[in-house]
Amino acid sequence: MTSPSSAVPSSVSDTLSNPITRPYSGLPRAHAPYPPSHPYPPATPHPPGHPYPPTGPIAVVSEKLPWKHTFISLRVHNFRLFAISHLIAVIAVWMQRISQDWLVLQLSGSVAAVGITVALQFLPVLVLGPWGGLMADRFSKRRLLQLCQASAGLCAAALGTLALTHSLEVWHVYVVAVILGLVTVLDQPSRQVFVNELVGPDYLRNAISVNSTTFQLGGLIGPAIAGALLSAVGGGWAFVVNACACFATVGMLSMLRVRELFTAPPTPKSKGMLREAVRYAWAKPTIRWPWVLAGVVAVFALSLPVLLAAYADHVFSIGAGGYGLLNTLVALGSLAGAIASARRRRLRLATVVAGAGAYGALLAAAAFVPSLPVFGALMALAGFGALTFLTSANQLVQTSANMGIRGRVMSLYTMVLMGGQALGGPMLGGLAETWGAQWALFLGGVLPAVAAGVLAVWLRRGRRA
Repeated sequence: MTSPSSAVPSSVSDTLSNPITRPYSGLPRAHAPYPPSHPYPPATPHPPGHPYPPTGPIAVVSEKLPWKHTFISLRVHNFRLFAISHLIAVIAVWMQRISQDWLVLQLSGSVAAVGITVALQFLPVLVLGPWGGLMADRFSKRRLLQLCQASAGLCAAALGTLALTHSLEVWHVYVVAVILGLVTVLDQPSRQVFVNELVGPDYLRNAISVNSTTFQLGGLIGPAIAGALLSAVGGGWAFVVNACACFATVGMLSMLRVRELFTAPPTPKSKGMLREAVRYAWAKPTIRWPWVLAGVVAVFALSLPVLLAAYADHVFSIGAGGYGLLNTLVALGSLAGAIASARRRRLRLATVVAGAGAYGALLAAAAFVPSLPVFGALMALAGFGALTFLTSANQLVQTSANMGIRGRVMSLYTMVLMGGQALGGPMLGGLAETWGAQWALFLGGVLPAVAAGVLAVWLRRGRRA
């Protein structure tokens, strides 16, 4: 196992050379339609009797991918079905998120209240996140996702009913935010690991990029629709659409070809499973450093919609439609970043660090820009940087962890990423009310940029030592 103090080379494949640190590649290949021109190297079986399936060399593409292979994982029937339903669900989730934030702002008149909503939704992940990873390792991911989506659909239906009957109050949103946070505890680690069950180890990197692209495409469409709905008929119908999308996802999960899933055997319950996951992950630089950066970026920069609500309402005075437009511009840049990640040949820790640094620097640069078009352009570029960081970090963490422990590792990563937003949302909302939205955005950008810069220098010196 790689020592925590060892130097981190620029290519992950150079780091992971012994049997314990190679990404897992021992799952059966019979069900996936791999074409003769498949660009990734073949998998190799893992040694029998090892406590966890080993991680083998991370796929490195030796030639530039043809455009037809940009989303090659969609050739797998189960993943294609999942991706279609995921796109519909993500559009609906973004519609609900934008409508929810704007309604809270209008009902309370407080940016801090929007931040509190974010905190309540992510706080359960901060407290219970590792437990969700244990469940993902021990039980069927497909069944857990069905349970989570049905629960989220009921929450959205409740908010929609309250909004359409003009009975919605801020405390209602707070209660539903906590319930959705509890759902997320199970949903996120199960969803992350389920991608591997859909496509197998050879297509995992590409499938993660496709998921990111889907999420950002939904983020491009959802806020625009939400802005139009808010201006025309109010936000209640966004909740109704999300409820329908959640129940449709439950149906889609029932339609998957179960025999074609790359299911790993459940991990038996034992003492110290979480401590084992923490030790395992912290010993690998390719998991440890993405964790550290994810914590900094999550606390200071990932609650961007909170600040964009303040910019739309207090700085540029562009209303609900303008708020939706700003979120759409961020999603446009994020979509470009997700597509670029799908075509990236090598998976490098340097890409993770550069993405975090660029995202923070662009937010800081945009903070005091007086022109709305220039601000919007910088938000699009920031979206590209954010997705370069998030997708690369997700790929690096997943492919550096073997299947026997991946659910716990991803739950800890999700705990850092979403728990950081639980802390950062109210903090940035409070700063926006106290110092103004510009200073809050500047601080939220500078700190991640500085952290990424310090880490880049430290890693470079470590390689030279």
